[in-house]
Amino acid sequence: MKRSGRVFLALFLLSAFFLAGCGYYFPHVYDGPERRVYMPNWENRTNKLGLDNRIYQSLARWFQKSDMVMLTKERAGADYILAGEIVAIDLPSVSWDGVTRASGINVKLVVRYVLKDLKSGEIVWEVPGKLYSADYTEARVSASGDEMSLREIVDDMSEEIYVGTLHRIRRQMQAAPASPVPSK
Repeated sequence: MKRSGRVFLALFLLSAFFLAGCGYYFPHVYDGPERRVYMPNWENRTNKLGLDNRIYQSLARWFQKSDMVMLTKERAGADYILAGEIVAIDLPSVSWDGVTRASGINVKLVVRYVLKDLKSGEIVWEVPGKLYSADYTEARVSASGDEMSLREIVDDMSEEIYVGTLHRIRRQMQAAPASPVPSK
């Protein structure tokens, strides 16, 4: 038993050294200098009222996970702007089986967004159109099924935007030339 404990410990330490040396990082964590992301209300081109607010709330929850990247409604003092547009929504597309029973729904949401560096004017990340969808089977087909699937789509989209924003900020920080140390 003692030998297996040592083997386990050796494997654990070897794995820890391997992970530390391979440059692995947690994509949900940003530990660079503090950054502020200004996000105005997204343009809502659909007839789904309040969807722009729902997206803002979801993104705000994701951005609260970082102590160093803050989402703000104020442009002044912001480093980036995250602007978006809700292009289309399809609620729900119901599919039917051979005996006229609803067998599933398919909710679709199309958005576009851009992340821009406010100081340089550079577009850091642009997604000109992205389709998010959720399929559900007969068990969830109901009046609330489309709301449940829309909630899932908005959360998945918000996570993708949050992680993508952190990735672009990290990459931009790595590409930036080091600030010269002032000489005295």
